[in-house]
Amino acid sequence: MSFAEVKEKQIIQKYFICFWMYAVFGWCYEVFLEVVVYRWGFHNRGELFGPYCPIYGVGALLFLICFGWLKKKKCSLPVEIFVKPILIFLGCMAVATLIELIASYVLEYTKGSWPWQTYANYKYNFQARIALSTSVRFGLGGLLFMYIVQPFFDWLLKKPSRKAINIIAIAILIIVVTDFIVTKATGYTPKLAQGAQYVQGLIEMTR
Repeated sequence: MSFAEVKEKQIIQKYFICFWMYAVFGWCYEVFLEVVVYRWGFHNRGELFGPYCPIYGVGALLFLICFGWLKKKKCSLPVEIFVKPILIFLGCMAVATLIELIASYVLEYTKGSWPWQTYANYKYNFQARIALSTSVRFGLGGLLFMYIVQPFFDWLLKKPSRKAINIIAIAILIIVVTDFIVTKATGYTPKLAQGAQYVQGLIEMTR
């Protein structure tokens, strides 16, 4: 796709909007697990004031980049029904797990901990950074994303005018940048991250 096509179709703006929509959905998913499934009580699952986990936006865009061509590729019916979904499931599972692993190292280096150290309680985990059950959920989530959610978003983003798309993208940018500045200026640290530092200390003591 040429730069002119990217500009004409507003690909960058739409991907930017999708990135933060998935970041918000990821935050909601994390909170749902914490409050409803595990009944741990509510904590801010993100690193900023706002309700978003950017790592989910990163994952969503990588799913599109890595497997969007496969999803669109025309295949025979058996491949379309059975083989392609399995490949997308395994691919999304691998990509999301790798993102989570890398993110844990980045957060540990920059902040001293990462928020999902509760993985230490999971039966199959690696240094509380990744876990088998969450990786499987990522694969299933990838299927849902590729076959249902993203096609719906593509349809939804065709509705606003070009001007409206630009305004939405700029508004999101202003909100996120402001949140980032305020978070850094106030030294805000979510309680979940504080708890993660405590868990990290326990892990180090048992090594």
